[in-house]
Amino acid sequence: MTVFVIRRLMQSLLVLAATAVIVFVGVYAIGDPAEMLIAPDATPAERAQVEASLGLDKPLPVQFLAFLGNALHGDLGRSFVFNQPSISLIFERLPATLELALVAILISLVIGIPLGLIAGLKPRSVTDETIMTGSILGFSLPNFWQGMMLVMIFSVWLGWLPSSGRGPTGQIFGIETSFASWEGIRHLILPATNLALFKLSLVIRLTRTGVRETMPLDFVKFARAKGLTERRVVLVHVLKTIMIPLVTVIGMEIGSLIAFGVVTETIFAWPGIGKLLIDSIMRLDRPVVVAYLLVVVSLFIVLNFAVDVLYSILDPRIRLGRN
Repeated sequence: MTVFVIRRLMQSLLVLAATAVIVFVGVYAIGDPAEMLIAPDATPAERAQVEASLGLDKPLPVQFLAFLGNALHGDLGRSFVFNQPSISLIFERLPATLELALVAILISLVIGIPLGLIAGLKPRSVTDETIMTGSILGFSLPNFWQGMMLVMIFSVWLGWLPSSGRGPTGQIFGIETSFASWEGIRHLILPATNLALFKLSLVIRLTRTGVRETMPLDFVKFARAKGLTERRVVLVHVLKTIMIPLVTVIGMEIGSLIAFGVVTETIFAWPGIGKLLIDSIMRLDRPVVVAYLLVVVSLFIVLNFAVDVLYSILDPRIRLGRN
């Protein structure tokens, strides 16, 4: 187990280092932030002064070495627009994005697993066809269109839920969250639902497939032969078996929810890191874009590492096969 963990840590560090190089070169080779920050009537001397203060007058390799040295000390540069450390901007907005992603994955699990079980236990029935048709719609319809329809129906037509913003927040166990007030929860429902729809469809299909593959196996027949109720067979034996692929996929999907929640955060004006990324790209705020990408990649690496370790605990054959 120790060798397995050490190998995974080394691989994670290599991925992070390669990502830092690719992201920096890709982002810093695009556009000129000075054009966005300096007034059109500025003199060449004023322009040179601003570029020197931002470090834009140095060659790209020199900028990268300076960035790398600062990054090793936890400094990913200062925002050109906000004039504060870019990493602090990311961490200010990150709790809102994490809250949105966790609620979205919770919605997809609480609804998706039961629906997948029902569909898998009643194949080719009307119930199965209805559930699977709904899951196809969740896959097929664009995320931005789903978000606009949710706003149109529940905010504009029915007036039940607010259409934008995070709403008032409060502290629960010292954590700033929307769950501290009913108004905050109301603001959270629509964006979390929009973000959860694709993952909900994925969980339904994974659960259904797992049930269909597990039900004919010998250990399920043996459990029934022992006289166990169908409920116990499904909830204990079948569900435990299908949780291994579900844990793997869900662990990675949490990362994708954080990384690709940009559309949802933009539609619902949710003050997370996704909206910050869009604003920074529009303003060519390079340090914030680089910090965002590195933080998100780090989250992916951590989640991937946690999933690998958990997977090896659930199925020791994986650990033994890779040592």
